[in-house]
Amino acid sequence: MAEYKGVIVCGELINGKLPSITTELLGCGRNLADDLKEDLSCLLASDTLGETPKEAIAFGADKVYTVEDPSLKEYQADTYLQVVEKLASKISPRIILMGQTSTGRDLAPRLAFRLGTGLSTDCIDLSIDPETKLLLQTKPVYGGNAQAIFSCSTMPQVVTIRAKAMSPMERDDSRKGEVIPTKVEIDMSQVRTKVTEKVKEEVTGVKLEDAPVIVSGGRGIGGPEPFKTTLKELADVLHGAVGASRPPADNGWVPEALHVGLTGKIVAPDIYIAIAISGASQHIAGCSGSKNIIAINKDPEANIFREAKFGVVGRYEEVIPAFTKKLRELLAG
Repeated sequence: MAEYKGVIVCGELINGKLPSITTELLGCGRNLADDLKEDLSCLLASDTLGETPKEAIAFGADKVYTVEDPSLKEYQADTYLQVVEKLASKISPRIILMGQTSTGRDLAPRLAFRLGTGLSTDCIDLSIDPETKLLLQTKPVYGGNAQAIFSCSTMPQVVTIRAKAMSPMERDDSRKGEVIPTKVEIDMSQVRTKVTEKVKEEVTGVKLEDAPVIVSGGRGIGGPEPFKTTLKELADVLHGAVGASRPPADNGWVPEALHVGLTGKIVAPDIYIAIAISGASQHIAGCSGSKNIIAINKDPEANIFREAKFGVVGRYEEVIPAFTKKLRELLAG
């Protein structure tokens, strides 16, 4: 019977670089590995990896397993699953960490099934039980209205982690680690899908999921124009991005890519400004990880005020321009 030991991060790459979700996973994995007094490994797989293995070490990895193969240029579940499954079977990690991204949501359940183990998705906190050494997995439940803690007694323990829920380590290029080139024979006969076309989402300015500040509007905004003017002006002053609750996206006031919520994007900025948003649980599930929520609503009984750290009762048409003007003065001074 295999001895399960260590933590491994299944890293992602975007345009040949480590995205923030991978560095966040490495930061979380480093803490878990230190608590267990075991190693932190990282798997990086693509057609070419460049300097990313050294970056992974700088952000906390002890070992980096690299798999380079032309078939891994584009993500496909049938190729990546073979790589992760074979490596996991070879090194028997105690914990496997993935991001709650389109890749992680697709790959993690397939991997857990293949390995005959359990899976917790969209975790916002992880810790080690000092008695059992099992992973305690905290995740939102009931549409974000509560949090539950799970543990899994089967090995390996597989989880996906919500973006921005964890903090990366400070990059330290002096850290020493081991890069381990790994050969995995990929059976192309098992690949049942192929990419026929990629449509790139056009994003101007800061991407919603990467923005430190999000200015988000709801049904009470009344139409598409204020998203392009009033809300955008405030977001620009704060070097942030504009978001929306579900009704503006459903009504075509904003692109679906700006929808924040349970069925949209999950965000966790430093500041989330909710303007004319009632605070339905589906929307709160998408922004509850924000460090500070500021609510602006004319209804003093709006549910959003229960979630907000700061609140203003008033018409956004009066509040936001005055707020934007004052911010410009303060930043200029």
